[in-house]
Amino acid sequence: MIEVKRIYLPAEASDGYRVLVDRLWPRGIKKEDARLDEWLKEISPSPELRRWYDHQIERWPEFQVRYRRELASAGGVAHLRRLAALGKKGTLTLLFATRDEQHNSANVLLDILQADRGLRA
Repeated sequence: MIEVKRIYLPAEASDGYRVLVDRLWPRGIKKEDARLDEWLKEISPSPELRRWYDHQIERWPEFQVRYRRELASAGGVAHLRRLAALGKKGTLTLLFATRDEQHNSANVLLDILQADRGLRA
């Protein structure tokens, strides 16, 4: 099972394997308090894409297209395969920091991982 959750919410045992999927460390969170299993900043949108999107909702459809294109690289697919495998073994929680719980890169990752498109070896 794969879920998404804001990193600012309390960690719970039901979160399973917790992975921060943001490139930047979340403000106000101490690393020792984050209760992360992994920080996978390599799978987050590139700095250029992140700056272009700038949380402007009207850019959301194009952001998803561009982000999926970035994830289609060899490194992106390898990370997606590993995350998909973790989600099949137990609960995987993708953590994000943005206030917008619907329009964020973690939800794009969730969609890809749940559909398992192109991730089979």
